[in-house]
Amino acid sequence: MPSTTSPTPVTDTRIIMSDPTALGVFGLSMVTFVASSQKMGWTSGSVYLIPWALFLGSIAQVWASSVDFKKNNYFGAIVLGAYGLFWGAVAMHWAVSLGWFGAVGANADPRQLGVACIGFFIFSLFIMVAAFEANKVFAAILVMINVLLPSLALSIFGISAPLFGALAAYSELAISLLGFYCAGAVFLNSYFGRELLPLGKPFGFIRKGPATPPARVVHVIEPVPALARALI
Repeated sequence: MPSTTSPTPVTDTRIIMSDPTALGVFGLSMVTFVASSQKMGWTSGSVYLIPWALFLGSIAQVWASSVDFKKNNYFGAIVLGAYGLFWGAVAMHWAVSLGWFGAVGANADPRQLGVACIGFFIFSLFIMVAAFEANKVFAAILVMINVLLPSLALSIFGISAPLFGALAAYSELAISLLGFYCAGAVFLNSYFGRELLPLGKPFGFIRKGPATPPARVVHVIEPVPALARALI
């Protein structure tokens, strides 16, 4: 007699995670705000910049990036992850230069940080193109980042250091202020489920193609005949 056992229903379990963008952007805002205070001459030294670079600039952004990867938010995952790792490396650079890991040898060349800034500037140009099609506040932040990075590199190389040092200071301060607004807007808009603070619509320079959803694997459990169940 054929089995009348009904097929086992397939359960699709998903873990719902909140949008981490506000936390990631806030981390960027805090570290640039504190770092710009040193460049602007409001504070001095780099010792107490390291905790903010490590925890807010790096860990907060990298953690937000990991959540965005799980949520399949491509833009947030790459951008927050890239700049989070950047600030982690900068914190390490400062710590090494201060002798936290031992005396720095004669072969240490701080200009390598300038080379790293140029590398991040190149990548940030690509991110800026995407940011123009995200919203206007993100676009403004990326424009300022692409002013900060080459200015910082040129000042490290000793090329018109007073000019590019001042340009780096003001652009970094602008990043922090724009970031505070962006983080607050994302937080309030997400919390209340409607737009309270506008971020600005995308510029629409480049039309995005249809998103290709990731392949989904579904495991279907077939019903087991009564005889087979008896033999298991």
